[in-house]
Amino acid sequence: MYKGITFSASLMCIDWLNVEKQIKELEESLVDYIHYDIIDGNFAPDFTMGSSIVNLVQNKTSIKSDFHLMVDEPSRIFDAFNVPKDSFFTIHQEACRNLYRDLIYIKQKICKVGVALSPATNIDTLEYVIEEVDNVLLMTVSPGYMGQKLVPQVLKKVEQLKKLREDYKLNFKITVDGNVNLENIPKMIDAGSDNLVLGSSGLFRKDRSIKKSIELIKECIDKII
Repeated sequence: MYKGITFSASLMCIDWLNVEKQIKELEESLVDYIHYDIIDGNFAPDFTMGSSIVNLVQNKTSIKSDFHLMVDEPSRIFDAFNVPKDSFFTIHQEACRNLYRDLIYIKQKICKVGVALSPATNIDTLEYVIEEVDNVLLMTVSPGYMGQKLVPQVLKKVEQLKKLREDYKLNFKITVDGNVNLENIPKMIDAGSDNLVLGSSGLFRKDRSIKKSIELIKECIDKII
């Protein structure tokens, strides 16, 4: 954590030919979470890692886990992963027939629970479950492929969510995921986000090391906090 902001490194953006080296860099840079994007090719295009890869990586690092399931009816695969109790396990509002049931199951049986919204989904859809969650993840790009541009209207949703948190006197995390880079981070934090999912545009860059990326992100935060 840096000045109240936590960092979650998106594993789907890692250099898969140098996984062990980069995970060590993440540990040395004191990244708070590894963000595991689970994509089924139905709810969102593309596919990412399965349970065998996720479980293997978890066994090789001390960094806490942050699961993001972009999966239709995610309850089908709740038991596929080894999920430590201090993890976040986040599912999409749009992907669940019975969102409340699934959130309560995660909360009672698995770990800390989160709910995610795609860019076009209204904050109002969360009002009946908001008191049950530990994390709300707002997609700032469409779910699926990495490297997309920010949907700027989502920043208004971050502001709305922050106000909702204040009105209800809650303390869930507000996570932003998608195009989280040096240009957008100040706007995201200023709007109210306090957990950054860092991927190909902000952390795993070809033009600089992970250590240097983290240093630049912290400098960016210093300018607004």
